[in-house]
Amino acid sequence: MHQPSSTQTVLLAAGGTGGHIFPAVALAETLLARGYRVELVTDHRFHQYTRSMEGALAELPIHTIRANTLRGGPIKRVIGVVGIVLGVVQAWRIIRRTKPLAVVGFGGYPSLPTMLAAIIAGRRTVIHEQNSVLGRVNRAIASRATRIATTYHETRKMPAAAKERTVMTGNPVRAAVCTVADVPYPELSAGGILRVLVIGGSQGASVFSEIVPAALETLSAELRARIRLDQQCRVGEIDAVRARYDALGMQVDLAPFFSDMAARLASAHLVVCRAGASTVAELMIAGRPALLVPLPIATDNHQYYNAQAIEDVGAGWVVPQEAFTPHALAAKLETLLRAPQRLAEYADAMRRLGAPRAAERLADLVLDITLADPLAPDAQTMETAA
Repeated sequence: MHQPSSTQTVLLAAGGTGGHIFPAVALAETLLARGYRVELVTDHRFHQYTRSMEGALAELPIHTIRANTLRGGPIKRVIGVVGIVLGVVQAWRIIRRTKPLAVVGFGGYPSLPTMLAAIIAGRRTVIHEQNSVLGRVNRAIASRATRIATTYHETRKMPAAAKERTVMTGNPVRAAVCTVADVPYPELSAGGILRVLVIGGSQGASVFSEIVPAALETLSAELRARIRLDQQCRVGEIDAVRARYDALGMQVDLAPFFSDMAARLASAHLVVCRAGASTVAELMIAGRPALLVPLPIATDNHQYYNAQAIEDVGAGWVVPQEAFTPHALAAKLETLLRAPQRLAEYADAMRRLGAPRAAERLADLVLDITLADPLAPDAQTMETAA
């Protein structure tokens, strides 16, 4: 059996939003447990996640590099290209110093410079796609990646030439959330309390701050008294949202970020949320039914396809944002309050979708490509020249 040394490093590259960061953190947990050194390359947005990192993860070396998109007019595109080039140079220096066994990219525009630098350096590369549609950065790298790991059996926009190098691993979920897989769905009796968790993704979602209170205002006092609510809100919206719930006399817990997401998922009967990749993966592991409101401006409409995969098996409901109105949400809540057994059925269907060993499978894939031939020929040449 291969015994890693403390100097054997795997470099991870991820955009600074939860959908990309959380699976990277889950893989880091697994690799650290196996004795490998792990370092992460990301952008400045990552700092908001450090509060939930404990143990060895709290000591994870974090590198922030330049990263830009290529969106906008000609001037913005030129600035974007310059930023990417500078990011590639920064990432190449990190790769030259750390000499990683492999570089794993999780998508998002901040991962592009690192993955390009890894290819230039001749390092073994794996890209992981969390969504049911291959993201633009991963699409740009797919033809050159050593392996492509996917979450779904079928991934839209996958280049035909890349399919033979594709392995379905599932979407890695943080260890804390994986513990919820063993927590039974909370009992919900007729006339009992319905615990609703509202999460807007790593960036929050103003639409929930607007629609959810308005929906609860339309419910009867009798039904409203049966709801306990945990809701993620943007910092600038919390006071206004709290005032609306206070006027209704409701018990709510509002926060911009829940560091104890595992505990909140474990106690929830229903989750109202976006359909980002990490959110969907955590719902599957936890086995909690969801009302999914896909982000309408998500690239290639990938959140809609993530949500549709859940609705297709009877594990949740897709509500396009234009149809997510106070009346529609109130009607759904009233139906579920009057027929709670349906939620338990959906919870069972959701749990069957989960991939609790996704992080282990992804770690196996990453290490398998390095153990047979730790360095590609170009990388050996680079090290000799250095």
